[in-house]
Amino acid sequence: MSERKVRVRFAPSPTGALHIGGVRTALYNYLFARQQGGDLIFRIEDTDSNRFVPGAEEYILESFAWLGIQFDEGVSFGGNHGPYRQSERRDIYKKYVQILLDNGKAYIAFDTPEELEAKRNEVSNFQYDASTRLSMTNSLTLSADRVQELISEGKQYVVRFKIEPNEDVCVHDLIRGDVVINSSILDDKVLYKSADELPTYHLANIVDDHLMEVSHVIRGEEWLPSAPLHVLLYRAFGWEDTMPEFAHLPLLLKPEGNGKLSKRDGDRLGFPVFPLEWKDPKTGDVSSGYREAGYLPEALINFLALLGWNPGNDQELMSMQELVELFDLNRCSKAGAKFDYKKGIWFNHQYIQKKSNEDVATLFLPVLKAHGVEAPFEKVATIVGMMKERVSFVSELWDVCDFFFVAPTEYDEKTVKKRWKEDSAKSMLELADVLEAIEDFSIEGQEKVVMDWIAAKGYHTGNIMNAFRLTLVGEGKGPHMFDISWVLGKEETLSRIKRAVEILK
Repeated sequence: MSERKVRVRFAPSPTGALHIGGVRTALYNYLFARQQGGDLIFRIEDTDSNRFVPGAEEYILESFAWLGIQFDEGVSFGGNHGPYRQSERRDIYKKYVQILLDNGKAYIAFDTPEELEAKRNEVSNFQYDASTRLSMTNSLTLSADRVQELISEGKQYVVRFKIEPNEDVCVHDLIRGDVVINSSILDDKVLYKSADELPTYHLANIVDDHLMEVSHVIRGEEWLPSAPLHVLLYRAFGWEDTMPEFAHLPLLLKPEGNGKLSKRDGDRLGFPVFPLEWKDPKTGDVSSGYREAGYLPEALINFLALLGWNPGNDQELMSMQELVELFDLNRCSKAGAKFDYKKGIWFNHQYIQKKSNEDVATLFLPVLKAHGVEAPFEKVATIVGMMKERVSFVSELWDVCDFFFVAPTEYDEKTVKKRWKEDSAKSMLELADVLEAIEDFSIEGQEKVVMDWIAAKGYHTGNIMNAFRLTLVGEGKGPHMFDISWVLGKEETLSRIKRAVEILK
C-alpha cells in the first residue's frame, strides 16, 4: 500500500451551493495530495437525477478557483480515468452490477414501495436483510425464469447487496483507529435501480474509486457508518488488496458546539456558510458567500485548515505552501470542531495586514468608485497603509478613512461640543497662517514648526490638536494629525481649516 501513488478525490453532488464543510474536506484532500506528491481528482456524483440543480457544478468549480484549490484531473480538467461525471458512466456500473449478480453477491428485488411500506407496518423495525429477504419478492425466492419474465415485462426492480450476517467488519481509519461493526446491523443496501438505470451512491463510489486508483478516501465523519458496507463491497469484488485507506474527518459544529453546522446558524449569527454567494434557481433565495462578504481566500483557507487539525506547534498564520508542508492526518481531531466564525474575522484582519499596501489599495478601488471617488493610486496606497490595521475587511476602510477623499461639510455635534472652545476659531486661523508659511510640508516638517508655535504661544496642545482634527476630519477620528495634513496637502488642509472656522465660529 505504501508504494502506491497517492490519489485522492473530492466528489460533490451538484445539488446546490458548496457547504463550507465540503470546502474543508476538499482542502484536506488537496493538502494531503500535494504533500505526498499525489493527484487530486474532481468527480461529480450525480446519480440522483431528482436532486440535480442547474448551475451547481459551475458554482463548485468557481469556488475552488477562487480559493486556490487546484485539481489534477476530473470534470473540466481532463485525465486518463474518465468519464468523471457519474451520469456518463452508466454502462460501466451495469457491468459491475452484473459481476456481483453472477457471483451471488447481490440479487434482484421486485418489491414495490407499497409492499415495503406494508412490511414496515407489519414488522417492527423492519430491515431488508438476511432475516427477512426470503419472505420478499426477489431473485432469491423466485425462479430464474420468473425473474426474467418480470424483467421482460418491464417490471421495475432494484439490485440489492447480499450481506452475510454475524460478521465483524473492521474499518481501519487513519484518524480513529479500528472501527468494528457487526454485519447483522447492516441492511441489504440497494446498489442499482432499473427505473433510471443508475447505481446508488454506494456502488458508484466503490467502482469509481477502484477504477480511478484512489489510494485514500478522506471524507466527512457522516460517512463513517457507510464504511463497513464499502469494505464488504471491496471484498465482494475481490479488490480488498487495493482498497483505499480511510480517514473520516471530524464534523464542523455550530459555534456553540451542540450539533452540526448549518446554513441556519449562519443566518442566525450573521456569517456565511458558503464560499461564494448562491442564488437558488428554484426559490430565488440568495445566500451570502465568503467572497462577497469580503474575506480573502488565503484567510479563509488558513481558518478552515485549523478546524479539526493542528500543526503540532503554536503557529496560526500559514500560507498554503506552509499548510502543505505541515499537514498530517494523524494530527486531525476525532472530536468535532466548533465553527468559531469570530476567529475567521480575526484571520481576515491578519491577512489584510500581511498584504502590501498596493494590494489592499487595489481591492479598495472598487469601494472608492462606488462612493464616486477617483484618486491617484499612490495616494490610496498611502492612506491604506495608515488605516488598514483598523479594519478586518477592505469594505470597512471607507468608514475609517472617507475624510481623506471627501472634505467634511458637517461637523459631529458631540465632538464640537467637547473639542471646539471659545478661542478655537482664532487659534485655527493662526494655525492656518503657520502652516501656510511652512516650506517643508512633510510630516516631520509640519510637526516641528507647529509644536514650536504652540509652545511659544503657551497654548494647550490638546485643545489645538483636537480642534485641528475637527476641521480636517469633521469628527474625532483618524490617525496622527500630521499624517492627515501631509496626505491632504497644504492647499486642501488650509481650505478645510478656513471652511470649518466659517461654519463653526
